[in-house]
Amino acid sequence: MDYKKLRDMVSHRVTFDFDSGAKVIGTIASCMPASGPVQMLVLSKVQVLDGAKNVIAKYAELPLVPNNLIGFQTTEGPL
Repeated sequence: MDYKKLRDMVSHRVTFDFDSGAKVIGTIASCMPASGPVQMLVLSKVQVLDGAKNVIAKYAELPLVPNNLIGFQTTEGPL
């Protein structure tokens, strides 16, 4: 994905699709950092849909990391 293109989409309504079929739909309010590849977005007027296209959450504002997730691990707590 060309993450720099996201800067051109500020103020546009955008859909982010996930491998589970879930979607996050929102208007890009800002991109961070100020230059270079986008590491984080702030979306406004957000809807989160499940794989069956049901709205499961709505947010006025939601930070989102638009990059590909490559893994996750326990940082604290019981294993």
